Amino acid sequence: MTQSTSDPVSEKSLAKPDALARRTRLREFQAQLLERMQAARTGASPYARQLGVLIGQRYCLLNLQEAGEIISVGAITAVPLTQDWFLGLTNVRGSLVSVIDLARFQGQAGTSIDRESRVVVFAPGLSFNSGILVSRVLGLRNVDDMRPHENEAEATASWAVRQYVDRDAQVWTELDLSLIVQDAQFLHVGL
Repeated sequence: MTQSTSDPVSEKSLAKPDALARRTRLREFQAQLLERMQAARTGASPYARQLGVLIGQRYCLLNLQEAGEIISVGAITAVPLTQDWFLGLTNVRGSLVSVIDLARFQGQAGTSIDRESRVVVFAPGLSFNSGILVSRVLGLRNVDDMRPHENEAEATASWAVRQYVDRDAQVWTELDLSLIVQDAQFLHVGL
């Protein structure tokens, strides 16, 4: 019987540097994003205080003072007898945080969870242990580089406060998380 020419140990050791390099690049990106977010919060940055995210198929802007941590989607425990947009609870550093699929809440198709999906936890200042599921985090955006959108009829919710168009003609909707947590429908998660 002949032995296979493929050595699983060697294959694993060859794959490790690539995975290690990806983790290093991801950590560097996260550190740079954190630095930029902190600078934007203190006003020491040329960037406006907006975080660009993709919610379903909609490009949205979140005020950095209202957005807290950005975490990978981990285990979410479903809660029975709740709305389909209330995904459940997750543990964030020892605190239970409710996870909301805002796309589904707005009547769109549910957000599929993949490796780029994140949960944007509400800032502690909102006193609301919740987070919204986003398809992707797109980084910081400067609304000074955008123009107001002429057809703001698309922003129908009271917490979708205004819309902008960037240089690529992409429409961005600015969300006010402090208004979302006051929305009666948002607060009523039970069936």
